[in-house]
Amino acid sequence: VSACPVCYLPVDEAIALMPKLPSPSPVLKNLAFIYEETLSRNGEFGGSNFGGYPILRQRNESFDIGTKPDHNTGFDMDEDDLIEMEQCHDVVDALAIFGNFDEINDPTNISDYSKETICFLMFVDEEIESNLRSSARLGTRKKIGLWRIIVSHNLPYTDPRGTGKIPKLLLHRMVPNAHYSIWLDRKLELLVDPYQILERLLWRKNAIFAISKHYRCFDVFVEAEANKAAGKYENASIDFQNDFYKNEGLTPYAEAKLPFISDVPEGCVI
Repeated sequence: VSACPVCYLPVDEAIALMPKLPSPSPVLKNLAFIYEETLSRNGEFGGSNFGGYPILRQRNESFDIGTKPDHNTGFDMDEDDLIEMEQCHDVVDALAIFGNFDEINDPTNISDYSKETICFLMFVDEEIESNLRSSARLGTRKKIGLWRIIVSHNLPYTDPRGTGKIPKLLLHRMVPNAHYSIWLDRKLELLVDPYQILERLLWRKNAIFAISKHYRCFDVFVEAEANKAAGKYENASIDFQNDFYKNEGLTPYAEAKLPFISDVPEGCVI
């Protein structure tokens, strides 16, 4: 019998192995403060109300995860959606669809226990919500299959890729009471029960974070050139980010960095 590439436990066994307590956080022993002159939002890479150059008071206040996301600062959500997300405990499964409309695939092989306990959240923009309502797929319960549809307003970026990064990277702030999350890019479909995935990739190894390595690139600077060639972002913006990485001490990937096998993650599943 050949070994399976990814071996999952039965759902009930995976659920039984869910840690009873959160993983201990490392203790910060030293903290250095670096002062930089006040940056302007009006420059070439200026910020925004959502994510650009907050004053120290605003930054300190942002760490209070007990507060709801602000309104009228970008990526605003309806009050009933914010309340719904506050009720999410244990596990949340999320994806986002902005810009071009994709087919919405309902997760499959999901246990009854998962359907009752896991929050399945799909973030969309107003245009996609309108299309879903006009096609009669979205009813008053704001659900399509297992997915609860969360409408985002006042989007801070014109590029759907930029907007999609907000729930992708800040999901822990939007669903502050959840202990575990699974993020899927919209091109993927969930085929395995989330508890099985969490047990296999986190709990079995006592890990707190899991992400794939990039399927082709291992070096950040090589990947940056590939993004330029693909026209994903403006070259000047990519060069600006590269310079930031270099100033922070990042060097090209080499075997000397082992056991780290790559500097470039593939973030379609987190």
